[in-house]
Amino acid sequence: MAERIEGVEISHPERVIFADTGLTKAGLARYYQSIAEPMLEESANRPLSLLRLPDGMAGERFFQKHPGKGFPKSIRQMQITESDGEDAAYAYVTDAAGLVAAAQMGTVEFHIWPARRDRLERPDRLVLDLDPDEGLGFDAVRSAALSLRDRLLDLGLSPWAMLSGGKGVHLVVTLRRNLGWDDLKHFARDFAALCAQDEPDRYTVELSKASRKGRIFIDWLRNERGSTAIAPFSVRARPGAPVAAPVGWDELAGIDTARAFGIQAAQERGWAGVARKPQSLTRAMFEALEAALAG
Repeated sequence: MAERIEGVEISHPERVIFADTGLTKAGLARYYQSIAEPMLEESANRPLSLLRLPDGMAGERFFQKHPGKGFPKSIRQMQITESDGEDAAYAYVTDAAGLVAAAQMGTVEFHIWPARRDRLERPDRLVLDLDPDEGLGFDAVRSAALSLRDRLLDLGLSPWAMLSGGKGVHLVVTLRRNLGWDDLKHFARDFAALCAQDEPDRYTVELSKASRKGRIFIDWLRNERGSTAIAPFSVRARPGAPVAAPVGWDELAGIDTARAFGIQAAQERGWAGVARKPQSLTRAMFEALEAALAG
């Protein structure tokens, strides 16, 4: 029997999405209803992609970049001109009903652009995703996150941290919307390249799995137009239903896994201990990176 949550009819509410925790489709929808306020602070009005698992973790999954026919009205749509010059439809949400409607369609994960729809060519997030080789423990990731935070602070930027809910940590700098995509990509690429240049046994900027052996991939590609990163407070489609959870830097030092928090803890925590202030990438910062790379 259907259940109504946030005005959205949830079909098959009893369907188990995560067998290991017993989390049902209705339970997931209620989580997104409950977490909507802090989640939408960062995710509202951004083009997004959805990871959908209509039959739960045991079934098929697919990553949906463009909304299809039959999408509910609470998941809104906009047209974006892509790199080939063609317009394409993208989804975005503005309220709890949009999040719940996505859950009704089998969405587990939300992935967001680093720009909002009102100024799409002016990104407002710099994201560095620390993705470790399979053989590295979380202690190496935690240490790297703290080290990269210090490097960014030395440049004049204050990032916040988020456990990915998978293996890594995201460092995010909240930006003023005064630069374009090329500048954002340039800065992210040069910063990651400098880290890898200074500590080649610790970091890599190469995408291939082979290049990551014993190292951490600094994924700077999250900063291109059209790229996405997991949204804060999104559940991850991984065993245990972990959540992508923002954490304070002092707290991170005592955490031993990127999957530390589930849906109950996420609702209790919100943004506690996390400072997000808009900052600017200045010309002096670009020049400092270029000079350091040049040796």
